[in-house]
Amino acid sequence: MRFIPVVFVSGLLSMLPLGLSAVQTHHPSVDQRGAAVMGFDQGLTTHHFLLFPDGGAIDVSVRNPSDMKNLDAIRSHLPHIAIMFGDGNFEAPMLVHDSKNVPGTAVMTERKATIRYDYLETRTGGRVNIVTTDEESIAAVHAFLRFQIADHETGDSTTVRTR
Repeated sequence: MRFIPVVFVSGLLSMLPLGLSAVQTHHPSVDQRGAAVMGFDQGLTTHHFLLFPDGGAIDVSVRNPSDMKNLDAIRSHLPHIAIMFGDGNFEAPMLVHDSKNVPGTAVMTERKATIRYDYLETRTGGRVNIVTTDEESIAAVHAFLRFQIADHETGDSTTVRTR
């Protein structure tokens, strides 16, 4: 009967909402390219991609709040991403995902004047809020974020929720 605790614990873990598990997995190649492009250890950090009616958000956090090296790297990378995306430059995700065609980026580049990227520092990392009122841009942002969820294997919801 020593198996009961293991079964019980695994049952509890299976009830955790997606995206809240203790271990976030990624494709190994995404992790390697991500570390090179983003400048922080993908295994010591978590990515979350959120879809909202007016756009979405990219949230990156350290797993250990005392990990200043990766915390500083996140806080250096995300403001840069907000500026690059605002300029219609999506080279970083194309490098991370080894793709010339990351969903949504063509429209996000074409309609860059309709989208705002706001960097916000969080307690354990940072966040880029992506905001637009343009329907075509919203659809592109959602396609981009859904691709990120799948390729980073975050387990985040792909449905739109309230901010």
